[in-house]
Amino acid sequence: MAGSSHGHTPAAWTGVTIAFIGFCVSGAYMVMAEPLGFWAGMVIVLLGGVVGMIMKAMGLGQAKSTHGDDWSGAAKAEAKAISGEPVPAKG
Repeated sequence: MAGSSHGHTPAAWTGVTIAFIGFCVSGAYMVMAEPLGFWAGMVIVLLGGVVGMIMKAMGLGQAKSTHGDDWSGAAKAEAKAISGEPVPAKG
């Protein structure tokens, strides 16, 4: 499943890192009771989302599945077992 994991792309890591920094800034200024600094941190959080979307548009994000089926083999086998479909034996 490592090959199809969600969020392991440069766009995701960059967007989340920027948003995390924004949350830290907002938290620090909230403790210091400085509303302007809090809102500046929230702007940084939003900037993280925008940067992530721009990077995804540039091709640095996860490509959409063309088949709409991005389950791992284990998840498919479990779904078949629950639905009553026969699951082929490994061997």
